[in-house]
Amino acid sequence: MTSDQDRPASPSRRNLLALAGLVGVGAPLGLMQAARALPAFGRGPAPLGDPLICRTSDSAEQAKGPPRHIRFAYNGTGICTAAVPVALHRGYFARYNIDVEFLQLAGNTDQMLQALATDKADAGSSMLLNWLKPLEQGIDVKLTTGLHGGCTRLFAVKESSVKDIKSLKGKTIGVSSISGPPRNFFAILLSDNGLDPQTDVQWREFPADLLLVALQRGEVDAIADSDPNAWLTERRGNGSIVEIASNLSGDYADLSCCTLGVRSSLWAADPAAVAALTHAIRDAAHHVAEQPDDAAEVFSKYTPKVAVADLAAMLRSHTHSHHPAGEALRREVVKITGDLKRASIIKPSTDPVKLARRVVVDIAA
Repeated sequence: MTSDQDRPASPSRRNLLALAGLVGVGAPLGLMQAARALPAFGRGPAPLGDPLICRTSDSAEQAKGPPRHIRFAYNGTGICTAAVPVALHRGYFARYNIDVEFLQLAGNTDQMLQALATDKADAGSSMLLNWLKPLEQGIDVKLTTGLHGGCTRLFAVKESSVKDIKSLKGKTIGVSSISGPPRNFFAILLSDNGLDPQTDVQWREFPADLLLVALQRGEVDAIADSDPNAWLTERRGNGSIVEIASNLSGDYADLSCCTLGVRSSLWAADPAAVAALTHAIRDAAHHVAEQPDDAAEVFSKYTPKVAVADLAAMLRSHTHSHHPAGEALRREVVKITGDLKRASIIKPSTDPVKLARRVVVDIAA
């Protein structure tokens, strides 16, 4: 291992061979980037000399024998999953005797879930709002913990008539994906405020880097996106746009935004490995909450064009101390699934309680 705690690890031969296999016959189209995109991924450095902040389980002290090898599907761009690289670079995976191999995603959450369901990856993390529809449809993945709240934002021009969610009736909202988490979440907020997200507003899709341009040109009345792009969009607006709502609005102030999932066959075969992985990432999430400047420094390797101070500010605006598991996570899944039903994203016939019992596993059981 390198003695430089902050230097990204180089891709190992196993990284490269794994990628070669994944992009071969049967791999989901566009699932993995070329191996040259991996320099910031791989085995992490030795833990820091200072004591770790949070110890959620004694299982780390009991982990003996060879490290458990976990293939983690990760896109490396979402600041909301900062706990994952922190777990690598600050030694939490090592503490729980986990050998994590990162497989860099080129695409969206559906591809991550397909990789988990088809045994091309063991674990992955992204926005819960994008997991629930595929889980409803039967994709065989288990959820072990939430990671935090926050990171999705809705903006309007400061001088416009759009001042709150209710004033969006008859308006057009720009998003980077019609099926993405920002669209799903703000469909929930529209429904909560008596608007039909299918008929009372229009949704228009733009590349993420053109959302601000579309808003300033009047092509849309509001835009919705997730961090880091949402945060940076507001900065680029130079005071001309204002945040109307976020996924910390209302009931969602105390709910999870992102989640950690594993392939069901791994949970069935080695629940101890799943528990160790989950505890490592939850400890890392606590590190993010307590030391956002250090977490931003770690994450800056993945987004070198964004200032560390901006990344730290984004992390402070999230709730990284919120990472429910077990029954607490089930309650959140029930609530969010019910909200997605009301917003016509989840089928009316789906039972949120049954779905939560099926997809959420209890690492403490």
